[in-house]
Amino acid sequence: MAGRIKEEDVNAVRDRSRIDEVVRETVTLKAAGGGSLKGLCPFHDERTPSFHVTPSKNLYHCFSCGEGGDVITFVRKVDALSFTEAVEKLAAKYNITLRYEETSGNVTSNAGARTRLIQAHKFAAEYFQQQLRTPAAQHARDFLTQRGFDEAACATFGVGYSPAGWDGLTGHLRQKGFTDDELVTGGLAVAGQRGAYDRFRDRVMWPIRDSGGDTIGFGARKLTEADIGPKYLNTPETPIYRKSQVLYGLDLARRDMAKKHQAVVVEGYTDVMACHLAGITTAVATCGTAFGPDHVKLLRRIVMDDDNTQAEVVFTFDGDAAGKKAAIKAFSEDQNFVASTFVAVEPHGLDPCDLRLQQGAEGVQQLIASRVPLFEFVIRSTLSDFDLNTAEGRVAAMRAVSPVLAGIKDPALRPEYIRTVSGWLGMDEARLREAVSKDAPKSSAKRPATPQTSQPSNTVGNVERTALKCILQAPAQVGEWFDSLEEGVFTVPAAAKVFAACVAAGNPLDFADSAAWVAAILEVAADDELKSQIRALAIEPLPVDQPDERYVQAVLARILELDASRRIDDIKSALQRSDIESDSDLSSQLLNDLLALESYRRDMRDFAIGDF
Repeated sequence: MAGRIKEEDVNAVRDRSRIDEVVRETVTLKAAGGGSLKGLCPFHDERTPSFHVTPSKNLYHCFSCGEGGDVITFVRKVDALSFTEAVEKLAAKYNITLRYEETSGNVTSNAGARTRLIQAHKFAAEYFQQQLRTPAAQHARDFLTQRGFDEAACATFGVGYSPAGWDGLTGHLRQKGFTDDELVTGGLAVAGQRGAYDRFRDRVMWPIRDSGGDTIGFGARKLTEADIGPKYLNTPETPIYRKSQVLYGLDLARRDMAKKHQAVVVEGYTDVMACHLAGITTAVATCGTAFGPDHVKLLRRIVMDDDNTQAEVVFTFDGDAAGKKAAIKAFSEDQNFVASTFVAVEPHGLDPCDLRLQQGAEGVQQLIASRVPLFEFVIRSTLSDFDLNTAEGRVAAMRAVSPVLAGIKDPALRPEYIRTVSGWLGMDEARLREAVSKDAPKSSAKRPATPQTSQPSNTVGNVERTALKCILQAPAQVGEWFDSLEEGVFTVPAAAKVFAACVAAGNPLDFADSAAWVAAILEVAADDELKSQIRALAIEPLPVDQPDERYVQAVLARILELDASRRIDDIKSALQRSDIESDSDLSSQLLNDLLALESYRRDMRDFAIGDF
């Protein structure tokens, strides 16, 4: 069992891991100004991007839900990993060797459980690919060739072959140092009375990879009728493989999905391959499960499905009853999309793989080009069950389709479809609208919640927030002005706590860069709420892209001017009190302080006026 990772190795992982690269495996990011990037938060559903990443500080923060941290924290939370597992995943990605400390202080090179499973799957994928080239795999190669996949295509997708024996892979991985328990836990082997044996035997193998390219499972297709198992056999749920959160082909499609703001969802592994080879490089497929809410969230983050981006998701279904049923199920999920959602159905029931064999790449491209809106497809599928040439058929069709129309939640889109469908039915629009209104869900009487804002609404609060952002993001430009600030200059309680943490961390000039400075402040922060505020301020863009010394110090001069104004008001109030008037020495002192403060305030205002 591995012990604790040495601290210097953890720091090396944190320093050498590119947070923007890591986050982009999960979220599509756009420039947000000031060296910051933004995208849809992976930790909650949202339509407007509020998730910010600042590579220069190795930090991320969501200004909506408050989640934030460094690159290790992100990997921990997005992949549901322990601290050690997250460090190991990043270390593997960036080729960093980790050392582990046993409780006795000795160092060991043992890897953690997740890394071991990833390594086992990597070796398994290589083993299956090697086996595909053996004489025993001729029937597997024939199967692939008959479906239009040559050696180069198989290499691109990592397709392989699992031998017919009982312990080919198991024996291979045992020689690599893996235990039977590890192989069973990872879904590569099955526990038997005489020990572990191969889960996959005499099958074509497709490696299922996460968005970062790590193999986490396999899909296997049987080749002979002698195999009494299911046609397709997939890896079971394991610590690294959750089928409801995985899409086959995502590692290859992710970049183009983000670039084109499009995802094409097909039904099988060979369909994904056919689409990519035909130029539809945004194709993915579910892995042994129906398309569900977790897949919706995954796609939305990648295609940047928000109010400002016109994205689309295209489902391909067979043209039979099962395909219609799948489309109607997708209709219920569509309400979670802001994207335009479409359906592409080949009229003769051909899937993309068969279509490519018969009509070439052009046939697959034409299938996707002929897509229709999902709403329209579901409505037409519903109407197709009725004879619209008879009055009885039209009335029955109206009753069947009105709940579908009522299910369209977009208030602008629903009336348009009512108008269109009334024409298809040859029925008065008002009559159909009345039927739909009866099926429409009752609207809630609750008022919408007022969105929270991350900034104070008053001018003083804005100035204090900007000052803290300067202190955190541009410590070198703050210079000696930091010593001129006192905790009392920050009047907003939250701002005062952040500045107190800055003071406790030391002087910004003592740190190599802003990332080290922010890390030191987070280290002394008292609680998670304060840490969240610090991270937010550290990455929230400033009004200028490149804050220079003049700008930063002008901001600090402005906050000192405001502090001087408050102190002047306090002295004036004191001078008006009767008990002060009777003490001439005290009055004289206060007047001298007042004159000094007035002069100081003018100096700060003159210094700041160029920027405020």
